Amino acid sequence: MKTIYDYKVLEFSGNEKSLHEYTGKVVLIVNTASKCYFRNQFKTLEKLYLKYKDQGFEILAFPSNDFLNQEPRTGLNLETYCRLNQQISFPVFKRIHVKGDYVHPLYKFLQTKELNGNVNVRPFWNFHKYLINKNGEVVNYYYSFTPPLSTKIQNHIEHLLSQ
Repeated sequence: MKTIYDYKVLEFSGNEKSLHEYTGKVVLIVNTASKCYFRNQFKTLEKLYLKYKDQGFEILAFPSNDFLNQEPRTGLNLETYCRLNQQISFPVFKRIHVKGDYVHPLYKFLQTKELNGNVNVRPFWNFHKYLINKNGEVVNYYYSFTPPLSTKIQNHIEHLLSQ
């Protein structure tokens, strides 16, 4: 069975980054959009990241324009928005497709049980979240309306960090 460690993604610089670098960490993968109603989750995602990052937790954000064109920014404009406007310190990667004919291979994996062995749910909107255990396996997902600082998400993260 594959894991997230089998995938590569592009940084804003255009450099390819292997997700193998996150081996042994608990990871929350989120598709984001700067014009979305849920964009206030950037700030709560940052709080979640700061709370657990020293314990082996990462958040990986993947901007996407797939839902009502709510992520029109690209490149430096998008990176500036994330880093300066939203004051995000967790990794944010180049804009990708999270659904449809051109879905990024990582997102195809995240949403397909035949590939990941556990979850069969595609993002229905921006700020859909997938939780990954220390072995790189998809273990849970949360819809957009689930706040990053919810007890549910934090309990799941704490449980995985303790393993």
